[in-house]
Amino acid sequence: MTPGAQRTSKDLSERALGMVLLAPAALLLLVIVVYPVATLLWNSLHTVDPENAVAGETFAGLANFARAFDDERFWHSTWNTVLYIVVTVPGSLVVGLGLALLANNAFTVKWPVRLGLLLPWALPLVFAGLIFRWFFEYNTGVVNNWIAALGMEPLQWLSSPTLAFWAISIAIIWKASSFMALMLLAGLQTIPMSLYEAAEVDGASKWQQFVEITLPMLRPAIFVALIFRTITAVQTFDIPFAMTGGGPGDSTETLAMYIHKTTLDFLDFGYGSALATLMFVISMAATSGYLRYTRRGHLAQ
Repeated sequence: MTPGAQRTSKDLSERALGMVLLAPAALLLLVIVVYPVATLLWNSLHTVDPENAVAGETFAGLANFARAFDDERFWHSTWNTVLYIVVTVPGSLVVGLGLALLANNAFTVKWPVRLGLLLPWALPLVFAGLIFRWFFEYNTGVVNNWIAALGMEPLQWLSSPTLAFWAISIAIIWKASSFMALMLLAGLQTIPMSLYEAAEVDGASKWQQFVEITLPMLRPAIFVALIFRTITAVQTFDIPFAMTGGGPGDSTETLAMYIHKTTLDFLDFGYGSALATLMFVISMAATSGYLRYTRRGHLAQ
């Protein structure tokens, strides 16, 4: 066998081995990602009459999507979701960064601080929503008890659209900031201490060290945390559902909650699938925006 033929045979065997090793991961990806997304797209192009399910599905084309663009409740729930993203994503980043910096300090015993970060993240979302619903309850809630102790009138936190939005946002920030803190803490621990020691020798203050060393070195971890947090914010459901059920009226209803009501309460699977497809597109657009900005930053460096 000639050397060229041997090299070609070796390349083919290595390629075959690579395909065999990647096959389980590809199959898993096909089952848990590609198939559900394809099914969702298929359902979004069809419609089922809830009163005559025996008739089966009928092809509707893009009618479900056209219906969504004419649906005021879709736009209202989407706008609510955008507001939650705008408020809770930066809020959880700021709070999470502060907690990460605190947990990264040279404590003699670090595990209680880091356990305090882990517990809110491990708490089920619905349970967190129920806790904060009790916090903001009008008659017996902790928040109104504090307000009354200051000599002020208690507030209708969960009955006012504006106050309910801020109560839900506070609950989401509290829940999400622990996740952000854990990711940022991992990033902080990769920063060499020699950089801070050299900065101290040069007379840099703590704020200068934070701005010139911590933030630039932490940027990759921040972007990864923002990507995950933005995706979960687009899918916001559990905490608003547990605290207000979307009320008062539908003032705090998110897109995920509207999809849930459309699909399970109204049994409109075609329209619900179309709404879920649009939410998937929003998630992908947000993720692509982060990745594009990150790539631009690497190219600029």
